[in-house]
Formats: sequence, C-alpha cells, structure tokens
Amino acid sequence: MAELEALIFDVDGTLADTERDGHRPAFNRAFSDAGLDWDWSPETYGELLTVTGGKERMRFHMERENIELDVDGDVADYIAGLHAAKTEHYKAMMADGVVPLRPGVERLLNEARERGFRLAIATTTTPENVTALVTNTLGAEAMDWFEVIGAGDLVPAKKPAPDIYTWVLEKMGLKGDQVIAFEDSGHGVTSAADAGIDSILVTTNGYTVEQDFSRASVVLDQLGEADDSASKQADKGPDPAGFVDVDYLISLHQG
Repeated sequence: MAELEALIFDVDGTLADTERDGHRPAFNRAFSDAGLDWDWSPETYGELLTVTGGKERMRFHMERENIELDVDGDVADYIAGLHAAKTEHYKAMMADGVVPLRPGVERLLNEARERGFRLAIATTTTPENVTALVTNTLGAEAMDWFEVIGAGDLVPAKKPAPDIYTWVLEKMGLKGDQVIAFEDSGHGVTSAADAGIDSILVTTNGYTVEQDFSRASVVLDQLGEADDSASKQADKGPDPAGFVDVDYLISLHQG
C-alpha cells in the first residue's frame, strides 16, 4: 500500500447533513417562486436522492409523475433556471447558519492540515453550493484549504460514475491507493471505488444508513468528537475508539 497523501471529501451528507434541511427546502422555495405546486416532503426527497444531481432529480420527478411543463422555450433551460433559483435559496440558508458541519469534520480538517495532508473535494453539487457551505461554516479562507474542488458539471457523468474522483485524482497527480475518500452514500462509495480508491470511510445519515456499503473500508455514524463518540455501523475496519483522527486514518489506509 502506498503512503497516504491526501483526503478527498464528498460534501452533501458528508461534511454537513445538508439534504433534508438545506437542499430540500431550497428546492421547495424555488418551486413556489415559479408557481409550481411541487412540494418535496422529507420522505419524497429521500426517494429522489437515488438520482444524483439537482437538475437530474427534477427531471426524474417530472418523468415519475408524468408532468409536462407548459413553458416558453426549452424545458432543459427552464429546469436549469429552476436549479439556479434553488441555489440562490440554498446560499441564503447557509448564510443564515441553517446547517452546521457534522461532528468531527472541522477538527479532522484542521489536524490533517497541521500534519501536512493534502485536501480535496469530489461532489456532484454545484461549486456555488460548496462555497456557500464551506465559507459559512469554516470561513472564507477555508476554500484555500482544498487543493482541488471537483464539483457540479465538470465531468460528463455524476456519481455513481467514477468521473469526478478520476478528475480530482488526475488534477492532484495521485493514484487511488494514495488517498482516502470520505462519503455518506452508496452511490458515492461506488464512484470512489470505481475510480480505483482503495480506502473509503463512510459516515452515514438518516437517508443513507440502509444503503449498500460493501465496498467501503469502514462505516461509521459520524467522525466523532472527544465528547461525542463515533461508532461503527458495520463489522469491518478498525474501531475509531471515540473519534476519527489522522492516526486512525493512517491505520485504516494501511489495512
């Protein structure tokens, strides 16, 4: 096994539990602004999360519900406009501090930086959403912590396709056995694993806890803090003994 060089983080559900109380209400506000009677409940949104990407999720909703929009111009352009409006609502919510980082995230990022590890992001969400979350939870300077930010439509296919992880690895000049990927979903694990990443740490959330994580290295409920212990959700990988730190990651990577 090559030496661990970098940590690559998914965003939604991994850095912060953004889906239920961030993206979902932002979508609903955009729909209301547009005069649409769509209202995605927490349960409905959980079903829609099987589709990655906000524009793709709206298209799936339309197909599933047999919705035909009567709009001027191209439907794809209309959906893109809806998505842009949703992003503005999401950014405003992040500025209001609606969604905090998950336990242990800020602590681990700071320790990793102090110990010289490279950081990157690999996500299907838009660059604007990444910036909104990071700057409003860690500060504007934190954007510079991440050497590479792979986000949005930079690649042809979104997770579970490996494209975004492959793109990030290429930009960093690294191979899959030199990094750890942090994910929260089965699609994310598939994406990282198919990009050749050997070490994958999962922190589950309410939407993903029952998903297939058979290709992950370890599955936890969170990264943990000194006073808020992490626990394993599957019988694989080392025990975090309270919380995930850099020494734990090195042990995980070495197998």
